[in-house]
Amino acid sequence: MRDDYSNAKNGTKIYVKNNDVGRAMRKLKKMMQQEKVFQEIRDREFFEKPSLKRNRAKASAVKRWKKYLSQRDKV
Repeated sequence: MRDDYSNAKNGTKIYVKNNDVGRAMRKLKKMMQQEKVFQEIRDREFFEKPSLKRNRAKASAVKRWKKYLSQRDKV
């Protein structure tokens, strides 16, 4: 049995079943979001200095750590 989608060496493939192109497009969009394609396109739209990139990554790490601590305290 063939899967609805597969991430093969040749690239991402989405199979259209029963001429339901809308559903196939939603699956493709969801896969691309999970693979962070849209995020990368947004990030590469303009040049970002390495120092700003580091600062953003550091801020993201702090945010994740605070979220982890708050969830740990609830339990």
